[in-house]
Amino acid sequence: MLSPEDYMLPCLTKKFFGIECFGCGFQRSLGFIFQGEFVAAFYMYPAIYTLFMFAGFLIANIFFKIKYAEKIKLILVVLNIVIIVTGYIIKINQ
Repeated sequence: MLSPEDYMLPCLTKKFFGIECFGCGFQRSLGFIFQGEFVAAFYMYPAIYTLFMFAGFLIANIFFKIKYAEKIKLILVVLNIVIIVTGYIIKINQ
């Protein structure tokens, strides 16, 4: 029987250099979300929910005029970068 991980792309950074990249865990985290395991998705890739929020904001900004959109985008980008880098540092130090 096939599992969702059979369809996932391999991380080339991990494959060739032996270290995880900043995006490692994102696909598995999406898989957990589709299986309804929301806490496991967060532990796999902590930025998953803020990235969804950012994508949702970008899509909403296409259809609606949002006041202070540029400032909100900047805040969401910085928030995601901080979460991704922090999660990466924690992951490599375990």
